[in-house]
Amino acid sequence: MKEENSEQLSRQIEALVYASELAIGVSEIQQVLTALHETEIDEQAIIEALDTIRDRYLQDDRILELVCINKGYQFLTKPLYYETINQLQAHRSKKKLSPAALETLAIIAYRQPITKLEIEQIRGVNCDYSVHRLLEKELIKIAGKADALGKPLLYATSDLFMDHFGIATTADLPKLKDIVQEDNAIGETAE
Repeated sequence: MKEENSEQLSRQIEALVYASELAIGVSEIQQVLTALHETEIDEQAIIEALDTIRDRYLQDDRILELVCINKGYQFLTKPLYYETINQLQAHRSKKKLSPAALETLAIIAYRQPITKLEIEQIRGVNCDYSVHRLLEKELIKIAGKADALGKPLLYATSDLFMDHFGIATTADLPKLKDIVQEDNAIGETAE
C-alpha cells in the first residue's frame, strides 16, 4: 500500500474510533471502510494503522490514548488526567446510580443471565425502578427469555457496562471472596 494511501487509511480509522460512542472492533472498521472504498480492506492493514495511531498518542503532548477494551478500540484520557476528570464527574451527580440500582447492577453482573424475580428474591424488595433505570442508562440489556412459566425476561450486563468499568469480560470482575468478609456462621462463637 502506498504511503499516501496508508496515511489516509490511518486518518479514516482514527476518525472512526474518535466518532464511535462505544469501543469499535477491527471487523466493524473493516466493514465500514470496505463499504466506503468499495473494495476489501485488509484486516492486517487496519491493525497496523491502529498500532501507528496508538504510538502517535503515546507522546507526552497528548491527553488521550488509544486502548483496546472488550475486543474494541477507544480513545480514553491518560491516567495523568484522571483527577481532573473525577472533578468533572463529581459535578454531574444527577447521573449517579442509587444504592438500590448499584445493588441490582451487582446482582445482574455476578448472576447473569437472571430474571427480575430472581433479583427480587436476592434483594428482598421490588426492583422494577432499578431495572428500568439500568436499562435506560444502557448498563444492562435484555438477554432473552427464560424457559420458566410465563417466559420472564432475562437480564445481563451490556457492552457499555464493560466499557464503563474497563473490563473485557465478566471474568474480570473482582471475585466475591476478595470483596466480602465472611461473618460468623450460625453456631460459631466469636473469640
